[in-house]
Amino acid sequence: MRAEERRQAILEHLRQSSRPVSAGHLAERFSVSRQVVVGDVALLRAAGADISATPRGYVILKANQGLLRQVACRHDRAGMEAELCAVVDQGCTVLDVIVDHPIYGQLTGPLQLSSRYDVGQFLARCVEARPLSDLTGGIHLHTLSCPDEAAFRRAREELRTLGVLLED
Repeated sequence: MRAEERRQAILEHLRQSSRPVSAGHLAERFSVSRQVVVGDVALLRAAGADISATPRGYVILKANQGLLRQVACRHDRAGMEAELCAVVDQGCTVLDVIVDHPIYGQLTGPLQLSSRYDVGQFLARCVEARPLSDLTGGIHLHTLSCPDEAAFRRAREELRTLGVLLED
């Protein structure tokens, strides 16, 4: 398979997948190294493909992500699991985390967490690395994709009950 054909096959595989796909999985599928896949994805992005790298792999964000809303939260590391589970338990997906860094400005980390399993996988990675919210004393934003306004209201109420929702 030529490089251009492989890149198009990678793009099609990502479009058809409903879950993030790791570079290792793509490397195995196309019989190339992980580094080749990373390079292919970089070239696809440079050509305009809307591929995001999440902690669990590559995704192409679908045009219809539901109702998009943001919430501002503040908690320490111990509050992270409760916060994320409160959102996914209401049927919403945590698309990203955003912090306002004093030097670099807005930093965004894609998450794509939509279940307790996803949250558990994310938290397992946080053991060896610090989350972005550590840079800002726990203050951060999340972009949520919610199936409807009622799900968003339920998620906000759960965050308020936990005492992690920043409000006016």
